[in-house]
Amino acid sequence: MTDSRTSTSSSSDSSGTLPVPPPNGVQGRISADGRHALPPDVSRQWRDVFWLALFVLHLILVGFVLGVLGYNRFKTKDRLNIDKYTMGFLENQAGLTEDYWPMYALAAGVGTILGWIWLSLLGSLANGMMKIAVHFLTTYLAVISVLCFWGKQFAWGVVFAIGAALQFLYVISVIDRLPFTMLVLRRAVKMVWSLPEVMGVSCGFMLVMLLWLALWSFGVAGVVALSLGDSGRWWLLLVFSISLFWTGAVLCNIVHVIVSGMVFLVLIHGGRDVESMPSKPLVNSLQFAMTKSFGSICYGSLFTAAIRTLRWEIRGIRSKIGNNECLLCLVDFLFHLVETLVRFFNKYAYVQIAVYGKNFNHSARDAWELFQSTGVEALVAYDCSGAVLLMGTVLGGLVVGTCSGVWTRIHHPDRVIMVGSTAMLIGMILVGLAMVVIESAVTSIYICYAEDPLLIHRWDADFFHQMSETLHQRLQHRSARAREVLRRFDGQTQQTLAA
Repeated sequence: MTDSRTSTSSSSDSSGTLPVPPPNGVQGRISADGRHALPPDVSRQWRDVFWLALFVLHLILVGFVLGVLGYNRFKTKDRLNIDKYTMGFLENQAGLTEDYWPMYALAAGVGTILGWIWLSLLGSLANGMMKIAVHFLTTYLAVISVLCFWGKQFAWGVVFAIGAALQFLYVISVIDRLPFTMLVLRRAVKMVWSLPEVMGVSCGFMLVMLLWLALWSFGVAGVVALSLGDSGRWWLLLVFSISLFWTGAVLCNIVHVIVSGMVFLVLIHGGRDVESMPSKPLVNSLQFAMTKSFGSICYGSLFTAAIRTLRWEIRGIRSKIGNNECLLCLVDFLFHLVETLVRFFNKYAYVQIAVYGKNFNHSARDAWELFQSTGVEALVAYDCSGAVLLMGTVLGGLVVGTCSGVWTRIHHPDRVIMVGSTAMLIGMILVGLAMVVIESAVTSIYICYAEDPLLIHRWDADFFHQMSETLHQRLQHRSARAREVLRRFDGQTQQTLAA
């Protein structure tokens, strides 16, 4: 990215551009006619091909196994005579695939409806829906925990109770950040609402996900009906759930790359209807995301979500530790370890992939270095928009899991947790495909603000001033904390020397 930005600056200088320092001190460059100097057209190459091949091979193998396991119990018990290979775990159950497949169909239907409701209410009630997600999720997790204890599912009750506690602690730790977060989300909604085609992309990939879910749920329903012990079924479900998570993350990040590319182009050109906009930008973004950049998307989708979630939780715990030096030392070690991983796995890489066509690690590293060199990283760390959107996604998944779990309890009470947990994953992926358009707009806004804040100023002057003021406050806060740490260190050093 450094090379691209250097080339951009050089080409801008040769065409008579003038540096204009914005209020926050981040340098931006606009041409004499008021337009941003565009990055040079990068010759795109195939990136991270190994991960592309691995993902495709994984889809073929998993799809085949799912088809076999589902067909084995479809209408006839042990149609393919698989039970003879599981004699050590045999339970002699007469379950059929069609006993459980409708529960997953309900999960897919409810998840799709929730995703479409989210997209349809994006312009009018999105802010209220996000507030509900933040404040309602803790209660929902606690209620499910109580129901699990009541149903004598103690392990799952503990899991949901811990989830409710962590969610509560996180919200308390970032409560002062929510006004700024909601400001950023409102502007992101404004941007997405002006690009209705990106919502069409989200709906389209939701349908693609439904096609894969038809096969996935067919096979998983066959696993639930399989004559294996609970431990064997759970191991198989874990493997297929990881596969579904990766597949869903890949589809979400394809949408992420497409939307990021569109938003970046709109901001950098000053509008979607200007003459300088490339022809068919949506088609071009889709083509690049599904071909030359697809390997990078597959690679990043494996690790990014887990590292981001871990980072949010550690930040929340770190801010509430207080003066417990031992615990603070441990959390600081984990914090710096996760921060190192974030340099190589962050969601802002997808904007770089969309615009410059780099591989994933290169894109992630360049994006993070851009934020740190401009000071915008302080603003990114203060913003909780990604966590808020994740809360909405998890809440949607819980609603879907609850619907399928209730139906399963009526007909198969011994399979409630098994079906409900996998149905929850289905719901999270489908709702996440709707949420990702907002997150893509947020990431593009931050990248553009770091590249040239005047792009944001031209798009929305009030928002630009609010971002700049918040960034100034965060940089002052960090400087004050650094001075305080240095003062304490000097005091401890003097005490040690005096002793």
